[in-house]
Amino acid sequence: MEAKSFLSGSTIPLIQNPRKLPSLSFAQSHSHLSASFRAHKLLVPQSLRSSRRLECVNFAEKVKNNDDEYEKDFDSGIKKKNLAVFVSGGGSNFRSIHAACLAGSVYGDVVVLVTNKPDCGGAEYARDNSIPVILFPKTKDEPNGLSPDDLVAALREVDVDFILLAGYLKLIPMELIRAHPRFIVNIHPSLLPAFGGKGYYGMKVHKAVIASGARYSGPTIHFVDEHYDTGRILAQRVVPVLWNDTAEDLAARVLLEEHRLYVDVASALCEERVVWREDGVPVIRSKENPDEFS
Repeated sequence: MEAKSFLSGSTIPLIQNPRKLPSLSFAQSHSHLSASFRAHKLLVPQSLRSSRRLECVNFAEKVKNNDDEYEKDFDSGIKKKNLAVFVSGGGSNFRSIHAACLAGSVYGDVVVLVTNKPDCGGAEYARDNSIPVILFPKTKDEPNGLSPDDLVAALREVDVDFILLAGYLKLIPMELIRAHPRFIVNIHPSLLPAFGGKGYYGMKVHKAVIASGARYSGPTIHFVDEHYDTGRILAQRVVPVLWNDTAEDLAARVLLEEHRLYVDVASALCEERVVWREDGVPVIRSKENPDEFS
């Protein structure tokens, strides 16, 4: 492999036919239900703006001197965020997030797509919309995939702020988690911690929910740690499980809420409205009322 930019589609086959890519230089490295509560119920001082115990998710934002490198919301002073989305399939959540970015309801841009399946629907959609596609991980079947260290470097090239896993079925490497602590989120099609963990994905989740007799299900968005589906829960939506549901019926109902929930969470991340309680639980500050959280 040449020691050139990972995002140069003309020399490195790891990017699947990106269009309008910048030239970058790089030296290779080795029914909604939700809970809300007011600020006085948090284990922190009521005035969040003066509290030093709460961290904004994007507390590590870099400061650059070149104004052209930052897009600013002049009312809030918040930088427009760069998003990386990971998919393994059709990418319907990815499409919803991208559409929300284009519409302005999410103050961010999807700057790269990462996939382990270069021919999946999500990758095709990315190429059709001039979004670069990175293949990860490197395997015997996919020798052109990136290594964990190279993936970290490639995401740094495009100055990624948040990583959104949207149906990505591979375990995220520790190298990436260490490089982006509290900056990686995943969506799961059940109300975690129920029906989560290795082997619980897609229709397997919905079949297990129905077989259990559970009356409710729904999507969960959580921060990513080194295990499957065990990171801190950030947001959930609840849908009913009907007496005559098939797995396909329940999957369609949950997926509809996934699209809505992921856009809402992406918006909160990009607007820096995610804060952390003293006990390590993340909550989302209301956009309309800064003293309310969910």
